[in-house]
Amino acid sequence: MQLEIRGAEKLSFRERQVVTLKEMGHSTDKIAAKLKLSPNTVATLFNRAKSKGYQVVIVIPGDSLGLFGPEEEEEMNE
Repeated sequence: MQLEIRGAEKLSFRERQVVTLKEMGHSTDKIAAKLKLSPNTVATLFNRAKSKGYQVVIVIPGDSLGLFGPEEEEEMNE
């Protein structure tokens, strides 16, 4: 699985860090501890990032979901 943040160029470095960890399911308290910030600062950074508008896309290869056999995968790549 791969996480892609579209619009990340609009975000500061810290906002990108917070967004990435938040979108991966980490709690505000865990993010604060990891980045050595207060939970209030993490919340502020996350809210600021949301207001700048970004979009998270999860890229999952089809074969990892068992949706395509080897033949179908080759046909799609042609």
